[in-house]
Amino acid sequence: MKPFNIPNALEFFIETYPDAETILKAIKKGDSNTRYALARLWLSEGIPCCFRSQPAIYEAMRLWLSYNLPVHMHAKEITLIGSGRQGFSLSPDEHFGRPFGDYSDLDFSAVSLSLFKHLERAFNRWLNDYLKRAVLPRNDREKEYWQDNARKVPSNLACGFIDPYKIPTFDQYPEAQTTLDAMYKAHIKLSVTAGAPRVRRVSIRIYRDWGSFVRQLSINLKALLRMNPGK
Repeated sequence: MKPFNIPNALEFFIETYPDAETILKAIKKGDSNTRYALARLWLSEGIPCCFRSQPAIYEAMRLWLSYNLPVHMHAKEITLIGSGRQGFSLSPDEHFGRPFGDYSDLDFSAVSLSLFKHLERAFNRWLNDYLKRAVLPRNDREKEYWQDNARKVPSNLACGFIDPYKIPTFDQYPEAQTTLDAMYKAHIKLSVTAGAPRVRRVSIRIYRDWGSFVRQLSINLKALLRMNPGK
C-alpha cells in the first residue's frame, strides 16, 4: 500500500491563513497539482479570514443567499474567495498582497448547475435581443460594456462560469435582476450587522460545477507567475 502523495511544494504548508509570499513561493515551486490543491482547500474552504472573529455571520450570510438567489441551493454550494478569504489580494497586478479592508469587495462564488443554466439562458436572450437591436444601450459607456460582454461572456460560459452583472437588469432578464438584487440586499444587511466586515460591495460569480470552479482559481494562481517571474 502506497502512502498518500503530497505535492512537494505543500509538504510544510501548514498555516490556515498563509501570507501572500508563502502562497507565491508554493506556486513557483509546485505545478498544476499544487495550484489545484491550493484552490480546493486554502482558497475556498473553511472560515474566511475576514469572518474569523465572527464566523456565524458568514454562515448566516451564505444561508440567506441560498434562499434569495433565483434558484434555491444548499448553503455549502456558496463560498467566499478573494481577499476576504485569505486576508489579502492575490490579483496579478499592483494590488497583489494588499490587505483586506473597507475598500475591498466580498467575492462570493455559487456552484450550481441550475443557477448557471438560468443565467446562461438569460444571457443568451439578451445577446439575441442585442444582436437583433431589440434592446439598445442607453449611452456610450453602456454600449462599450455591452460590446465587450457580447464578445467575452460566451467564452466564460464555455469555461463554466458567468458574472451576473454582465447581463442588463432589464425586466426581460429577471434572473439577473433577482441575483443582483440579492447581492445588493446582502450588502445592506451586512452593513447593519454588528461585528461584520465593512466592504465596498458584495458580488457573486456562478459556476457550472466544482471542476470549473477549481480550474478557474488555478488559472488565476498561474497568472501570478507571469506577474512575478523573478520571485
